[in-house]
Amino acid sequence: VSVALASIASPVAWFVARESAEESVVSLAIEESARVLHHYRAVGLESAEGQQNARKAADTITGGLFDIAEIYDPQGHKVAESMSEQGAVIEPFLAPHGAPQYQQASYESVELSRDWVLRVFVPLRDTPGDSQGAISGYFEGVRIIPAWQREQIFNSSLTVAMLIGLASLLSGALIFPLVAFLSTDNDRKAREVLDSHISMMEALGRAIAKRDSDTGAHNYRVAWIAAQIAERMSLAGREMQALIAGSFLHDVGKIGIPDRVLNKPGKLTEAEFAIIKSHPLAGHKMLLGGVNVDPIVLDVCLHHHEKTDGSGYPDGLKDAEISLFAKMGAVCDVYDAITSNRPYKLGW
Repeated sequence: VSVALASIASPVAWFVARESAEESVVSLAIEESARVLHHYRAVGLESAEGQQNARKAADTITGGLFDIAEIYDPQGHKVAESMSEQGAVIEPFLAPHGAPQYQQASYESVELSRDWVLRVFVPLRDTPGDSQGAISGYFEGVRIIPAWQREQIFNSSLTVAMLIGLASLLSGALIFPLVAFLSTDNDRKAREVLDSHISMMEALGRAIAKRDSDTGAHNYRVAWIAAQIAERMSLAGREMQALIAGSFLHDVGKIGIPDRVLNKPGKLTEAEFAIIKSHPLAGHKMLLGGVNVDPIVLDVCLHHHEKTDGSGYPDGLKDAEISLFAKMGAVCDVYDAITSNRPYKLGW
């Protein structure tokens, strides 16, 4: 995350620093040009004297802060123009524009083949610093940024970008030990909770199996067989985990079945069989009261005695109405019941 932040923040810092340097250069140029223009009284441009003063001011400005200086009267007619040798070279490559009519100072940055150019547009007013007074003319200047200044701007922008990137990385380095500790502690607590859940599930499953089989391993065998079938069917992740848990807890409702019915060695009466048939719904209700029980677990517990012909219980589902997971739980449960010893029969 720190590297990502640094990679984003550094270019942004570079851009902001470069823009800030541009604005500083432009602000200085605007301020100085306005000072020179007022010094030469080149603001009343409609008179002959004002136009002559404007030409003097343009000649003074050119070669210093600007390479091209143009002064317009209030109607947008050019009254003075002066340019340096470099300005004359780049002037044909600058985009032309119509008569100036802008109200506020502005600038644009232009990248030519080998030069970086700033064009400044300044409305002139009789009173310096007055941004609301009547416009008495317009000044437009073009400055070619010299190599030393470009290098200075580049170096300062690069320094800012590197400092921002370094700050991001250092912040990440300082925070990382705390994040690592919290993450490790969270993993440990999650593992403890998981172990606790597994221990509770194992104790519950063992209690169920002890009441309903000779070895107390019926639930383990059903879960194991279901897992082997699921692997052949390429099930994994959450579905595999839920299938194992559901298969292991499929008979949890039998906790409420009386021993006289559950362990009766002979054939059950209709009333007794009705009691047995209540265990899927009872188990479903028990698990439904738990926290974050996967729907697959609930489905296997509720429907592992359904049959595709609709003769199963408790809901009499048919064919596609029975989920894949409930079918797998049913097959594994019946297979282990047939092959295991029970109070009423020997294993086949």
